[in-house]
Amino acid sequence: FLFGPVVKLGWELRAQAMYAHYAAYVKGLESMTLAEHFEGEVTESLGHAKKVRDIIAALGGEAVSTRDAAEIVHTEDTQVMLEEALKTESAAAAAYRKIVPLVKDHPVFYHAIYHILKDETAAVIEVETLLGR
Repeated sequence: FLFGPVVKLGWELRAQAMYAHYAAYVKGLESMTLAEHFEGEVTESLGHAKKVRDIIAALGGEAVSTRDAAEIVHTEDTQVMLEEALKTESAAAAAYRKIVPLVKDHPVFYHAIYHILKDETAAVIEVETLLGR
């Protein structure tokens, strides 16, 4: 069980860094809505990381304190930012989808991970909408 959340915690830390970076670099008309969207994702990832960290600690594991090493693409092109956001949210949703069955016998952990999965799935839909898909 611990392998999934440990990997996921690093991914949430990466998402925080990526979204903060994109919020700073978004330009033009899109900046009015996308900067706020990206900042909201930073906050969401921070909350997800806390929940995952708490679960790892409760189970006696050691939570990672470094972000996942996957590259954060630097760009000022909002299309690229959104494509990277879609990759990130899709990967997060897939990871949490794998974790949910592993915690089914722990009602509190199941509830927490299920709600994170719901958030990640909603984020995928939101980014697809922003991309016009």
